[in-house]
Amino acid sequence: MEKINIIGAGLAGCECAYILAINGIKVDLYEMKPKYKSEAHKSNDFAELVCSNSLKSDLLTNACGLLKKEMEMLDSLFVKVAHETKVPAGQALAVDRELFSKKITETIKENKNITIHYEQVENVEDLSGITVIATGPLTSNKLFESIKNMVGSEDLYFYDAAAPIVEADSINMDIAYIMDRYGKEGKGDYINLPMKKEEYYNFYKELINAKEATRHEFDKIQLFEGCMPIEYMAKRGEKTLTFGPLKPVGLDNPKTGEKNYAVVQLRAENEDKTLYNLVGFQTSLSFKEQARVFKMIPGLENAVFSRYGVMHRNSYINGGKLLDNNYSLKSNNNIYFAGQISGVEGYVESAASGLSVAYFIINRLKGKRFEFPQTTMLGSLAKYISTENKNYQPMNANFGILKSLDIKIKDKKEKYNMLASRSLKEIEELKNSIK
Repeated sequence: MEKINIIGAGLAGCECAYILAINGIKVDLYEMKPKYKSEAHKSNDFAELVCSNSLKSDLLTNACGLLKKEMEMLDSLFVKVAHETKVPAGQALAVDRELFSKKITETIKENKNITIHYEQVENVEDLSGITVIATGPLTSNKLFESIKNMVGSEDLYFYDAAAPIVEADSINMDIAYIMDRYGKEGKGDYINLPMKKEEYYNFYKELINAKEATRHEFDKIQLFEGCMPIEYMAKRGEKTLTFGPLKPVGLDNPKTGEKNYAVVQLRAENEDKTLYNLVGFQTSLSFKEQARVFKMIPGLENAVFSRYGVMHRNSYINGGKLLDNNYSLKSNNNIYFAGQISGVEGYVESAASGLSVAYFIINRLKGKRFEFPQTTMLGSLAKYISTENKNYQPMNANFGILKSLDIKIKDKKEKYNMLASRSLKEIEELKNSIK
């Protein structure tokens, strides 16, 4: 049986290698550390947690909690070691970072089906056979160029400037209205949130004084007009936003018959229109400040944020255009992407994509085509990153990307419990058949 190449021993690479190895498949794992390190990496161990030791909630009513449970049911090394190295953090799963990486490194090194190559892969084409690229958001320059040559420069990004995303059913439609600019009420691709003059200036004052997220020295924002943070734009003048992303022209309020002073537009993020992003709201504010300030916008007072806005260095491909829903390139099914470079966002999601790719490869080698159901978090992530979207941006686990229930449930906790139960039932039914 052929060996599988995996480039990168981060969370996705280690998870993928481990799942393949325990299922009897030989792996060549390439890791550039300790000889080469990015500015972010400090440890020589694999699966280094660079920014935080938090792996989010373990509750099944939390999307990341559900994702971790799905992974646990499918023999995840990431989840197993996380629980073995956890530290007190309330309902969240937080780990001792050094011990976490050390234990994963030891497990990978001890597995006889995994051969580790401590070298930097500079050209993907130097490797033959099935190759998984799991090099993370800080992919080395030479490999980045190799990937660019393979997928095209227009579909490979090095900078993540993303607006916040909210769940559709958390938008107050008593205030909001559907309409494209100069269009008719109830028709169009945008949900509009009207603001009166007093509401706008209250929002404006909080926005320009809100706290930014702390970031590494290597991750300083490089401002350019195409992704100017909304708080930076606002500081240019009180009315700048009303001539920019909050321009009210052509969006008169059909519910009151009045002209608006400003309008925040929301655009559908997925086919089912269960998620909407705040148009033009790229931001470098802290997550806490985003929740506080953006909930001042009329119609978002009870908003549930599926993803907060981010601005940081992040190598990732346009998965929606380039990838199949098994994370392989449409143009070359011997090349798979896993981790943040594939378009998922976050520690747990990165490891989950590595696990998914491993099971896709296992079944491929058996001559079977396998997909995780879209009713599972694993399946919905694969669906999201492989669905074409002209405003494509990385995505983390959230209930908004899961296939909707057949019934409408107003209570959020009850709804999430039902979605989780359905998902885990699906995983239980298929787990033995895919190994």
